[in-house]
Amino acid sequence: MRLQILSDLHLETETFEAHPAPGAELLILAGDIDRAWDGLRRFAHWPVPVVFVPGNHEFDNRDVDQAAIDLRTFCDSLGIRMLHRDTAVVTDDAGRRIRFCGTVRWSDFDLFGEAGRAKALRAGSYFQRVMGATRHGQPFDAEAVRVLGLSCRAWLERVLQESPQGRWDRTVAITHFAPSLRSADPRYGPQPTTASFCNADDDLIARADLWIHGHLHCRHDYLVTRPGLHASRVVCQARGLEKKGEAEGYDPLRLIEV
Repeated sequence: MRLQILSDLHLETETFEAHPAPGAELLILAGDIDRAWDGLRRFAHWPVPVVFVPGNHEFDNRDVDQAAIDLRTFCDSLGIRMLHRDTAVVTDDAGRRIRFCGTVRWSDFDLFGEAGRAKALRAGSYFQRVMGATRHGQPFDAEAVRVLGLSCRAWLERVLQESPQGRWDRTVAITHFAPSLRSADPRYGPQPTTASFCNADDDLIARADLWIHGHLHCRHDYLVTRPGLHASRVVCQARGLEKKGEAEGYDPLRLIEV
């Protein structure tokens, strides 16, 4: 299946016009499209099916649980398939069944292990104050993010270990947050704040044929070896912010095959 992937467009502040990639069979939106959601309307009449996994900014200044419900309803009205701890099987032009497993995969702040968790949580508190979200009537702080992050991790672990039993031919994981320190932004390197962008899901990567993520405002495309199988591929197609030079070299029409 030929995939067009867009993420981190930040249409609430950025000027960017998306166009369908010639030859694409599916469009994947990997989060942070528009914190106001209105930018999602651009993909309502896309020529191929659209799968959307929300990013952290889709929950800005909202109750995260209610926002997930409202955002799904909004996406349904646009004909966009939102995956929020959901799976979907899509058949490609060659008749192969591709399973997509999608979740925001919030940070659990364990990127550097238990010993680095406290520093990671303190660093993450800044981003959560800026986000301004709530949950259960309380601030959606770093500790609350960790609770959801661990829940996302448990869901991913369960669905990725399921046997296809003839139901699908390939598995694609889609998360907004990155699954490995290998996806860290090279401008900043490994530091406590990196745990707000990457998780230590390296052990899960091998259970997917392709892992797509966003959140880091840089592009990645690397392989993770799997004994006896073809390597898993990790791809980030984030655009980022033009004013910071992050969109330089970005190719929104690039196709990724699985």
